[in-house]
Amino acid sequence: MNRLCFAALIPLLAAPVAAQAPGLQQGPLIGHVDSHSVHVWARASAAGQYVLKAQDITNAKSTFEATAQAKPGNDLCMVFALAGLGAGRDYRYRIETVQGEQVCGGDAFVLRTARDKNADGNTRIMFGSCCYEDAGTGNTWKRVALEKPDTVVLLGDTPYINNTQIQQQRLRYAEFAAFAPMADLLRTTSWYGTWDDHDFGDNDTDGRMRGKANSRQAFLEYHANPSYGDGQNGIYTKFRRGPIEVFVLDTRTFAATEPSPFLRHHASLLGSKQWKWLLQGLEESTAPVKVLACGMIWNEATRPNKQDHWGSYPHERSALFKEIGRNQITGVVLVGGDIHRSRVIRHATKESAGYDIVELISSPMHHSIIKAANAPHPGLIKDMGEPHTFLLLDATQLDGKLTSLRARFVNDEGTEHFAIDLLKK
Repeated sequence: MNRLCFAALIPLLAAPVAAQAPGLQQGPLIGHVDSHSVHVWARASAAGQYVLKAQDITNAKSTFEATAQAKPGNDLCMVFALAGLGAGRDYRYRIETVQGEQVCGGDAFVLRTARDKNADGNTRIMFGSCCYEDAGTGNTWKRVALEKPDTVVLLGDTPYINNTQIQQQRLRYAEFAAFAPMADLLRTTSWYGTWDDHDFGDNDTDGRMRGKANSRQAFLEYHANPSYGDGQNGIYTKFRRGPIEVFVLDTRTFAATEPSPFLRHHASLLGSKQWKWLLQGLEESTAPVKVLACGMIWNEATRPNKQDHWGSYPHERSALFKEIGRNQITGVVLVGGDIHRSRVIRHATKESAGYDIVELISSPMHHSIIKAANAPHPGLIKDMGEPHTFLLLDATQLDGKLTSLRARFVNDEGTEHFAIDLLKK
C-alpha cells in the first residue's frame, strides 16, 4: 500500500496542512470521461503543484500528462484534465510532485476512456442516492464494483451534510471521498454528481436557503464534473456514454427563487437559464436515450407533507412534457432519488409528449427505508422498500442502432428486485 496515496487513512484535519509532506489526503477519483479526455480529482496534503502522468497499457510510448495546483483556498483539491487520449483505451496513471516524487501510482491505478459514442457495444450506468459511510453502504459499493459500471451518477444526499458552513461542507466531502469501498471503485471508474437537500444544505430546502454559495464552492472543489451550471450559479451538467446522454439537473439552487418561464405568478424549479440549457440540449441531442437525472422525484406520490418534488411544480413538469412532444424528442427517461424507496412509474404523457415516459426512482444505498413513501400513483408499476439498493441502466448498440435498454434495481447481495425493458419494440 502506497503510504502517501492512501493518506486518507490518517484522521482528517489532525494537523495543520502546512505541516504535511507532499502527498494525497483523498483520492485520486476518476471524474468526467469521454472518448479522448479524462478528469481526475484528488486532494493534496500540502499546497503546491502536482503532475499526473498516464501511459497507454498496450503502448508504452503513448504517454500523457497534466498538472494541477493544490491551494489552501480550494481546500487543496485538484482536478487534472488529461486530453488527446485514444478512444476506448486503458491507461495506467500516477501522480507526482513537480520534483518527480511519486505520491500515488501502481497497478491498481488504471483509467479507461469511453468508446466513440456511435461505436457498437454495451453501456452500463449506475445511479445511486442516499449514502452513509457505514458497513452496509460499504457492502453496497462493493456490489456496485462487481457489476462493473462504465460510470456512476450520484443523485444527492451523497454525503449527508445538513449545514452550509464552508468548513463543515468541506469536512463531510473529505470524509465521503475517503470512504474506502467507494474510493476503491472510483479510482478506476468515472463518476458524476449532483446534490439533493441534505448535501445542498438541510432537509427539504429550496433555493432560498442561506449559505448556498458555500455549498456550491465545496461542491466544485470536491467534484470533477465537465461543467457547473452557467459557470456562476448552479451545478447542472451533462455527459454522454455510448447511446445514452445524461442531463444531470440541479433541482435545489433555483427552486422558488424566480418566476416560472412557463406560467406567470408561479415559481420555477429549474430557473430560466437551466431551462434554456436543458431544452436546447434535448433538441440538439443525437443520443437515442436521454436521461433526465436529479435528486428529487418527478411525481408527487410520497410521504405526507413532503413538498420538495416535481409535483409541487406541475406547470414546469407539464411544460417539459409538452416541449418533448412539440420537438419530437424521443427516448426520454426520468431518474430520481431522495425518498428512501425505489419505484417505477409510467407517466401518462402520450398526448403531450407523444409517448408515455418512465420514471425510475433509486433510493437508498444505505439501510433507512421510509414506509410512508409508498404512496399510490395511477402510473405505479413497482414499489420497492428495499435497503442498500441501486439502479443499473444497460444499453446495447449494434450496427450503430440501439438494440436494448434495460433498467435493473439491485441490492448489496446482488439480488435483482425488479427489471424493466424500456426500449419500445
